[in-house]
Parts: sequence; structure tokens; C-alpha cells
Amino acid sequence: MSRTFNPESYGKLLAEYQPKTITTGEENERAIALVQDLEHRSHLIPEEEMLLELLITLIEKFEETHYPISQGTPHSMLMHLMEAGDITPEALVNVIGSKEVILEIVNGDRSINKAQAEALADYFHLDASLFPF
Repeated sequence: MSRTFNPESYGKLLAEYQPKTITTGEENERAIALVQDLEHRSHLIPEEEMLLELLITLIEKFEETHYPISQGTPHSMLMHLMEAGDITPEALVNVIGSKEVILEIVNGDRSINKAQAEALADYFHLDASLFPF
């Protein structure tokens, strides 16, 4: 049994919640609260799913503009990944090839080169562009 989208029901949801372009942090917080409420419901009707998708799009647009994520340096990205994964420099010796080199990179005394960026990206299962050289 497939559920069908009901435009009248969706119109009532839109009238009740009145979603619009988000322009302030307060509006963003209200939209986030509504998204969380919808996400915690066990069964959404198609119209609620559509409203949820709309709200997420509006939140993302606002946050991309007002809270941009700055691109980190290769060193800061490596340090973050190591900390998040509880990875020691010694664990990366086989990735980089030398304990001395990995310690220099971790200490910020040496930059990550292209081959190392690719090896680290492979190790962490990420795109090498996260380690721009």
C-alpha cells in the first residue's frame, strides 16, 4: 500500500508552520526545533516528509551563508582525524613510511606532499583534496 501526497493536507501544514527563507539565528533555531520534532516522530505522512525536506533546505541555505565552514589546513585536518580516531603518530608510520617524517608532519615542521596526501586519504577513506598541498 503506497501513501499518496495530498496537496490540501500539505497546504494546511504550510499554513500552520509558515516556512519561509530564514534570515536570523532565532528563525533558524525555530526551524531546527521543528525539524527535530518531525524527525522524532515514528511515522510521517508524505506531506510531513515534504515539509521536513523543505525545512532542511532552508536551514542549510541559511547556515551555508551565515556559518560557513572554513577549509582547514592539511595539518589541522590530519590532527583532527587523528584525534577523532584516537590514532597515534606511530600508527601512521606504515602510511607515510617513516616515523621521523610523520613526527615532523604532526609537529608542523614538514608539509604534507602529494604522495602523503593520497596515502593519508586512502588510510582515512577520504578524498585527497582534504589534504591540499
